[in-house]
Amino acid sequence: MASTISDVVDDGDSLYLAGFTHLIPFAAGHEIIRTGYDDLELIRATPDLVYDQLIASGCVSKVTFSWAGNPGVGSLRAFRRAIEDGVPNPIETEEYTHYGMVAALHAGAADLPFMPVRTFAGSDLVDQSDAIRTVSSPYGDDEIPVVPPIKPDVAIVSAQRSDEDGNAHLWGIPGEQKEAALAAETVICCVEELCSTETIRSDPNRTLFTADAVDHVVEVPYGAHPSYAQGYYDRDNAAYLEWEEVSKDHEDTQAWLDEWVYGVADRREYVEKLGAERLLDLEVDSKYATAIDMGDY
Repeated sequence: MASTISDVVDDGDSLYLAGFTHLIPFAAGHEIIRTGYDDLELIRATPDLVYDQLIASGCVSKVTFSWAGNPGVGSLRAFRRAIEDGVPNPIETEEYTHYGMVAALHAGAADLPFMPVRTFAGSDLVDQSDAIRTVSSPYGDDEIPVVPPIKPDVAIVSAQRSDEDGNAHLWGIPGEQKEAALAAETVICCVEELCSTETIRSDPNRTLFTADAVDHVVEVPYGAHPSYAQGYYDRDNAAYLEWEEVSKDHEDTQAWLDEWVYGVADRREYVEKLGAERLLDLEVDSKYATAIDMGDY
C-alpha cells in the first residue's frame, strides 16, 4: 500500500476514496495521512470517518461532496471545525446531491461536457454553487440544471477480491465505485484477497471493475475497517461511536491519529493492534459467508 500511494498520489491531487457504507478504503486513507500530503481535494458522495480523519490531519484544502456525517451517529466534527474555525486549516467546499454527484462522475466517465440533473430545479444549491448551472433545452423552452464532469486524478476503490490484473469481484452495496473508477485518471483497487483469474471468470456478474480500468491492485485484509466487507467481516459500530467522542476535541482527535495512524507502520500493525477478540466479534458467520461466496444466499 505505501509504495502504491507514494507512486500515484501527489500534493494538490484530487482524490476519490469510494465506498457507500461498505468497502470504504480506510487503509488507503490512513496511508495518505502517514505520507503527509498537502493541498488535496477530496471528492466523494457521503464522506464519513475516513474523510474526517484526513481533514483532521491537515492535508486537505477542498472537499467536493454530497452529504457528510458519521452514519447513524452525528456530524463530522473535524470537517465542521475546518469549515467554521479553520482548524487545522481552512477548507473550501463544493456540494451536490447524491444523484448530482453520480451524474457528474458519469459525465467524467463518458467524457461529456456536463450532465443534466432536473432534480436541482428549485433547489438552493443552484444559487449557492458556481458549478451547478443551467442550459436551454434544445428540444423546448426549458432551462435545465446541469453539473460539470468530475474527473479525479486518483480514485481508490475497494472490492472483496481481484486477480492480479485488476478484474475484481464486488458483491453487496456497490455505491458509486464503478462511476468513480471510470471517471478517474488513475485507479487503485484495494481488495481483501487476491484470487485466480479462473475464480473471477466463474462468476462474471460480480465483476464490477475490469483490468482495463484498474492501474494498481493492493491486497489489504481488513482494509475497509471499521466499515465492512460483505462476506468477510461486519461493520465495527463501536468504532463509529468512539469517533463521535474522540473527535469532539481537536487535541483528542490528534491523539487518536497519533495512536492509530502515525503510531502504526501499516495496516498489518493496525490489525494487530485491534486484537483478535475484536476481530472475532466482527467475523461473519462461516455458513453465511460460504453461501454468499457460492452465490446461494
